[in-house]
Amino acid sequence: MKNSKFVIDKLAKIFEQGLISSKDIADELMNILKSKRDEIIFRMKLTSKDEFEVLSRRVENLEKKINKLKIKKKTKRVKKS
Repeated sequence: MKNSKFVIDKLAKIFEQGLISSKDIADELMNILKSKRDEIIFRMKLTSKDEFEVLSRRVENLEKKINKLKIKKKTKRVKKS
């Protein structure tokens, strides 16, 4: 009987401490998950959202320049013939 009461008291104490520190545990869990996410992104060599936007604007500008050059090239061919 003493042993079961001891175990129950210990479990109650752990449960009580768990309720008090559950917010800390949740915050720590979120930090761990965020760091794992960042680690996976780094391993996959993915870019951030800001980097992606900058790169997509650069690609759009290059595509516009290519299209302009193609149009100029077509108009020069028409003039020659």
